Amino acid sequence: MKKFKIKSGDTVKVIAGDHKGSEGKVLQILKDKDRVVVEGVNMVSKHTKPSAANPQGGIVKKEAPLHISNVALIENGETVRVGYDFDKESGKKVRVSRKSDKAI
Repeated sequence: MKKFKIKSGDTVKVIAGDHKGSEGKVLQILKDKDRVVVEGVNMVSKHTKPSAANPQGGIVKKEAPLHISNVALIENGETVRVGYDFDKESGKKVRVSRKSDKAI
């Protein structure tokens, strides 16, 4: 099973592609495709038929997934690389900012 250093709920910045510079919260991670869905980034229009849930139908805006390599975690307003280390007190594995060596 793949292990990603970015988790759902993290605030990330897009560092490559058409939406470079955009920031948002990770809504979903698609592990099988190495992609993430970021809130408010990479919006696409989807045409929907009328249904019971949406009786009028029409065009719906929704987020499309981005490749995980195109996003970086934001910590204290700047992008950081993430690593893993063991917590000194509890001995558990924690995510660590490589820039400041502090637990995330």
